[in-house]
Order: sequence, then structure tokens, then C-alpha cells
Amino acid sequence: MRPIRTLLFGAGGLLALWIGWGAYVSHTTERVPSETLARFDGIEVRRYPRSVLAETTAPDDGTAFRRLFRYISGANARSEDIAMTAPVTTRGESISMTAPVRTDSESDDVRMAFYLPSTYTPDTAPTPTASDVRLVVEPPRTTAVRRFSWYATDKRVDRERSRLLEQLSQRGIEVRGEPTLLQYNDPWTPPFMRTNELEVALEDVPARVRHATS
Repeated sequence: MRPIRTLLFGAGGLLALWIGWGAYVSHTTERVPSETLARFDGIEVRRYPRSVLAETTAPDDGTAFRRLFRYISGANARSEDIAMTAPVTTRGESISMTAPVRTDSESDDVRMAFYLPSTYTPDTAPTPTASDVRLVVEPPRTTAVRRFSWYATDKRVDRERSRLLEQLSQRGIEVRGEPTLLQYNDPWTPPFMRTNELEVALEDVPARVRHATS
């Protein structure tokens, strides 16, 4: 009985550490700022300000991520460490990365970008030293998001994507482009503490939708 009790005690301690890590990362990672315009049917409509991103195009997401991680770890003109912000964003397929990452599929290549903290502007962001990493500016945008938890498997992402587009269509809200997967946690966060969202850009937000709640 004693070995079993010791084993259970150890497992409980590891679980507590795992949960504590997830809570720590969630509370200390800066998120891209946004304004909530409306909530309905499990969807939130947000307005994002202009954002600065470090971007690269690579043969695969692992290569792209390593390039960008080197940039925020000091591979820039000022040898400056840059804090990471949330969420992780993915277009085209689901991946588990540390925040923030935005990924677009371009034929056989991957275009990935890290959102920089809001303190940086196009003029103050450190210049990348690698020629395959560049700074880009994303203009203000309005999006609709649908939140879900656990791991962002392909099946779960496809289901939430369909629900998001169907609910917006029923409200007569036009979208622009394809939905994006947003991931707010690092790969070591417990699945029951993970936050994911499907986001899609909106052409316009009708007056009847603004500040709606349900």
C-alpha cells in the first residue's frame, strides 16, 4: 500500500505543477489588444488596432517557427529579447506552437508571423538580422471569433469552423477570406486549460449586430 500511496502522491504533485504552469503562462503572456463590439450565439465580434509582426516564409512550419523564435531571442539589430504575445494564429491547418504565431499556407510553403508586443511601432521594432525574416504591418481589422477548448485537432477545428461560418451566414454577416485558428497556450499547457478560437475577418458589421448580446 505504501508504494501505491507514494506513487499517487507523486502523480498528484506532478498534476499540480502541470496545472500551475498552465495558469502561470496564461496570466503572464501578453495578448494582442482588441475591443469587443458584440457577442451572440457563442461568437464574439472584435476590432483590432494596427499590429506589427515579424514574418517569414519557409518550406515547413518548424523551420518558420525557429527563424522567428531566433528573431525574438536576439537575432535583430539591437540584439534585443522580445516578449511573446498571444494568441497563436494558424491559417490552413492546426499546429501547436508557442504564442504568438500566424500561419498561412502558400502552395507548398508556409508563411508564419509573430505578433510583436503593442509597445512596438513600425519605427521602433528591431530590424531582423536574417534576410528571410521581415517586419510587416497589419492594418486595423474587424473579426468574428468562436472559442473552444482542448487540443485543436483537425476534426475539432473543422467542426468549429463550420459552426462559425453557419452562424454568421444566418445573421447575414459577410466574411472576408478563410477562418484562422488562434491558439493562446504553449504546447505544455494542460488540454482542459487550453483556449483556442476560430477567427474570420468581416467585410462589415451591420448596425443591428454592434453591441448585441445573447
